[in-house]
Amino acid sequence: MERKVVIIGGVAGGASCAARLRRLDGNAQIVLLERGEYISYANCGLPYHVGGVIASRDALLLQTPEAMRSRFNVDVRVKSEALSIDREKKTVTVRMLETGETYEEPYDSLVLSTGSSPVRPPIPGIDSPRIKTLWTVPDTDRIRALAREQGVKSAAVIGGGFIGVEMAENLRRLGLEVSLVEMLDQVMTPLDFEMAQLLHENIAANGVHLSLGDGVASFADDGTGVTITLKSGKTVRAELVILSIGVRPNSELARDAGLQVNARGGVTVDAHLRTSDPDIYAVGDIAEVENLVFHERAMAPLAGPANKQGRIAADNLAGGDAVYRGAQNTSIFKVFDLTAAATGVNEKTLAGRGLVRGRDYERVIITQNSHAGYYPGAVPMTIKLLFSMDAKKLFGAQIVGVDGVDKRIDTIAVTLRLGGGVRELEELELAYAPPYSSAKDPVNMAGFTAENVLRGLVRFADWDAVEKQPDAVLLDVREDAELMAFTLPNAVHIPLGQLRSRLDTLDRGSTIITFCAIGVRSYNAARILMQHGFEHVLLYPAGTRFYQSTHFEAEMRETPDAPDAPAAPGEPVQETPAAAVRLDCSGLQCPGPIMKVFETMKEMPDGAVLEVSASDPGFVRDIGAWCRRTGNPLLGNERRGSDYVATVKKGSGAAPASGPVVRDTPQGKTIIVFSGDLDKVLASFIIANGAAAMGRPVTMFFTFWGLTVLRRAQKQPVRKTPVESMFGAMLPRGSGKLKLSRMNMGGMGTAMMKKIMNDKNVDSLEALIQKALKQGVKIVACTMSMDVMGIKPEELIDGVELGGVGAYLGDAEESNVNLFI
Repeated sequence: MERKVVIIGGVAGGASCAARLRRLDGNAQIVLLERGEYISYANCGLPYHVGGVIASRDALLLQTPEAMRSRFNVDVRVKSEALSIDREKKTVTVRMLETGETYEEPYDSLVLSTGSSPVRPPIPGIDSPRIKTLWTVPDTDRIRALAREQGVKSAAVIGGGFIGVEMAENLRRLGLEVSLVEMLDQVMTPLDFEMAQLLHENIAANGVHLSLGDGVASFADDGTGVTITLKSGKTVRAELVILSIGVRPNSELARDAGLQVNARGGVTVDAHLRTSDPDIYAVGDIAEVENLVFHERAMAPLAGPANKQGRIAADNLAGGDAVYRGAQNTSIFKVFDLTAAATGVNEKTLAGRGLVRGRDYERVIITQNSHAGYYPGAVPMTIKLLFSMDAKKLFGAQIVGVDGVDKRIDTIAVTLRLGGGVRELEELELAYAPPYSSAKDPVNMAGFTAENVLRGLVRFADWDAVEKQPDAVLLDVREDAELMAFTLPNAVHIPLGQLRSRLDTLDRGSTIITFCAIGVRSYNAARILMQHGFEHVLLYPAGTRFYQSTHFEAEMRETPDAPDAPAAPGEPVQETPAAAVRLDCSGLQCPGPIMKVFETMKEMPDGAVLEVSASDPGFVRDIGAWCRRTGNPLLGNERRGSDYVATVKKGSGAAPASGPVVRDTPQGKTIIVFSGDLDKVLASFIIANGAAAMGRPVTMFFTFWGLTVLRRAQKQPVRKTPVESMFGAMLPRGSGKLKLSRMNMGGMGTAMMKKIMNDKNVDSLEALIQKALKQGVKIVACTMSMDVMGIKPEELIDGVELGGVGAYLGDAEESNVNLFI
């Protein structure tokens, strides 16, 4: 006699179970009951169909009832609702929704795949027809019609989970004014707060109005829209409301049938996915399974686990002995320009279990590039890793970035599932080529950094250490030019190269927190301090860029003149003047784009508009800081595809003809160039050009070996003494003859450096010198050193001034930065 298996519910768990079972057992009678019209659809793709990213509705339908019947010989019955289960008779009472008729369907084995439903709490006014949920294909049709066809201009999304954030993005894509309301203090709870702040910053930058830590008190529909009153008393107005505040398992059938159910409504199953009745299985959102990290009972309402559970249940129905070994809740989601992902548990969960950092677990937060930095298109990602004190166990990981997030979280997820720890992350041998990764992959770097923490080589500060430890010394080891884009409040500034010589200026008894742009130089600074007896040294995680993102609200408050977020496609938010000049800086490294902006705007008339695009993610902040410093209005600052595009208007009225407006009194920069090494001279001119681009007067004072930079490449007909001629023959003749200070390797290293600079669109030294002169940088040759070195004025390139120490000191008195290179 044929065995009969009845599956209640399709989509991920039920449909995969039916297909797998048929492949294993060609004789079983398989009946699939589905209350809705569709048995298998891409519910994770529904928000993207609303926004038009997935244009075809049919693309969402993964398996039709007709195809299921013909391909797998499954008796598919749509619009058939299971009302009750009689376990003694082994029957299911079914109602045909089109006719209202009911009948009894017998079974030998039963699979429950009834999924979950959106929560609709008893909030006053929640029954308004303008308040929708997104869970099924018909839900998508209704919301899409309102948003795309019926002229709705504004929407509010209640809830910052997967669907809520994705709907906010896609409604914004349609040009709607969007508000996102979340009762908790963050969106996307798989992430810890500081990592979620990266998302908050990007969501706000894309024009969504965020209301965090503020639940809904009531809804009021007046016929033209809904007024949402929050518990704080604040109100939000919208024509369309999307309710996305959580889901509950559809476990009523199981509960009414007397199956064991937990307090949250999850159906308890064993490792084989059998319920408390051995003839009934449960899979997907309704199944309470084991958490892989702590081996406790948990829910895992995700598509991946549901599909795997459907397959395992089918194996066991066909006589197998398959085991579901637990869910680790690996997830990934797109949030406007960013991708965020998580696996395992987060730090909130560890703290909730009573685990203490430094005793039971440790963490690292690092920033790494998606692939080799010298290959075009590399973008940063931030990784948070949680691990045990013995390094043998990974608790979880979170990653936020633009590109390469998926493969890194998957790599860590595999390591976690296979029982690996910190050492395994270090030892992983991963595929490498410059377009795809780095020789030390970001996953390896997370492992290396974790080992450093466990060995006591470094200790990370909290992301909010500046607020928690107000007496700590904040040591910023970035270069002077970097401060022009962002200055860390109340920090002591000592560039890394000067730190060893200035250790005595720091208090050895104070807690010192080291900062740089992304955390690499600040780690080196921390090691220097610790090696010299400083005992209370902390490393700020992922550098000032992470600090800015985690404190983005304060930065927004301090710059009220910042431009509004760019409009979504088709949205007439603001009429932006047409650009008179378009400047493409894609591929240029910092400070190249800012320098190009400065040079271009000097030639533009007052009131003209410049549109500039760059591939460097840091350009978004840099151009904002530059505009605030120079007084040129920033009209737009957004991402278009893989580029960052800013629109800048040259300040009118008080703008001098030679350059941009400078709102405050210029503070000069003076640089003594003593070295004749190519790399050091390059650094000198990069800093000088960056400072000049910010509207600051710059003096470069060349002395001794640095004078060789200024020599003409061709020998000049000048009279010299024999000794002076000998010096001239031995010294490099011009910038093209300079060599690297290290790794010159008989000139091969220098040639390699010049090739890489050319490949990365970094200006040559010769080009940097000409740009400096063009921007008004004062280049002074020390006359005393010229006499000693036997260099005559006729040998110097055009544009060089002659001067002595007195002239230099005069400029230094009017400067707030003085560098010796």
